[in-house]
Amino acid sequence: MRLEIKKIGNSTDLILPKDLLARLRLEQGDQVLISEGPGESFTVSKHDDDGEETMRIARACMKKYASTFKVLAK
Repeated sequence: MRLEIKKIGNSTDLILPKDLLARLRLEQGDQVLISEGPGESFTVSKHDDDGEETMRIARACMKKYASTFKVLAK
């Protein structure tokens, strides 16, 4: 599928057709992650907030139990 990057107001946008949005399971307002692949390829996927929440919890546990982790690391 070939898409064109367009200037809209002060922004530069890439408009995705409805059928592509449906295939990607995306809708207006969703956040996406763009990952660089081999060569000049990219992957577009829906942003998952669960990963950020998991990292927040992990950091809190690491901070709370820092002394225990230091002992276990020896």
